[in-house]
Amino acid sequence: MANILTSPGKYVQGPGELKNLGTYAEKYGKKALILITASGYKRCGTLVEEGFQNSSAGFIFDYFNGECCKSEISRLTGIAGKEGCDMVIGIGGGKILDTAKAVAYEQSVPVLICPTIASTDAPCSALSVIYTDDGVFEEYLFLPANPNMVLMDTDIIAKSPVRLTIAGMGDALATYFEARACQTSGATSCAGGKVTSAAMALARLCFDTLMEEGIKAKLALEAGACTPSVEKIIEANTLLSGIGFESGGLAGAHAIHNGFTALEECHHMYHGEKVAFGTITQLVLENVSSDELEEIIDWCIELGLPVTLKELGISEVTDEKLMTVAKAACAENDTLHNMPFEVTPETVCAAIKAADAYGRYFLGE
Repeated sequence: MANILTSPGKYVQGPGELKNLGTYAEKYGKKALILITASGYKRCGTLVEEGFQNSSAGFIFDYFNGECCKSEISRLTGIAGKEGCDMVIGIGGGKILDTAKAVAYEQSVPVLICPTIASTDAPCSALSVIYTDDGVFEEYLFLPANPNMVLMDTDIIAKSPVRLTIAGMGDALATYFEARACQTSGATSCAGGKVTSAAMALARLCFDTLMEEGIKAKLALEAGACTPSVEKIIEANTLLSGIGFESGGLAGAHAIHNGFTALEECHHMYHGEKVAFGTITQLVLENVSSDELEEIIDWCIELGLPVTLKELGISEVTDEKLMTVAKAACAENDTLHNMPFEVTPETVCAAIKAADAYGRYFLGE
């Protein structure tokens, strides 16, 4: 099998770039369906409209209903066809971006992705995570191509809630460890081939950036400052993690995240927060050294990422709940089987319990 690396057609990052969206968009089509939430429109809708004033491309807005599910994709696909839109633009967070990608795929038109937060590595990928109408993970929709363009306006992202960027760091934390597991097992990555040296280098750079710049970026964002550390973390959360996970592969951390979506009490937690705990659980499964485990748990604690089941919202922990998570994580179509050893619901359940115990220990509980 070939070694494969995949990436978006163009990646643009910098302050004030959203005002240039219309100029970028006219290179891809004549009329855009722009997906945005009502709150997102209040934040930056006027900026987008002003950016299209001198563009040859037209646009229509449609408000996103809140879940990347088949019914919402179908609804928006119908609107795109009816309105004659020849490109799709997603402005917002991970689920709206995944929906935009899926709608563009259904319509066979270009897609431009404009995150207003840096909370996941979804923007750059040729992948949409599909949930049920109720928000439970259903399946991955693997797309034939990555987004035509990803545009990160760091002025807007730096003004988003700090917790969202921290959640993005939790999501990005998994990138190197999952790629490492896939490289060891020889698993096929999301890109459809074996892991390239380039993907591993980007995944490692992602991890090193998180360790070096993460705490500095958190403090800067809390002070309302967009510093070089913030810029580096936005790139790590989005581009490095995006290419790293897709061309490096997914393994335990994201599958365990998917397992936790089966518990309603975890639904208020962000994707990256659950992935962070999933990463610790994967490291327990791998029986990594005490030093490596301690480094990751301490880093998560310093950032405020969850390291215990209680912090994930599970106030009453039962074997039944943990086995529900473990069985969902071990689903035949999920990525836990990319680990370089056999994994069962029983071993996953034990690892979750141990990860929780380690988290409580380092928290001094």
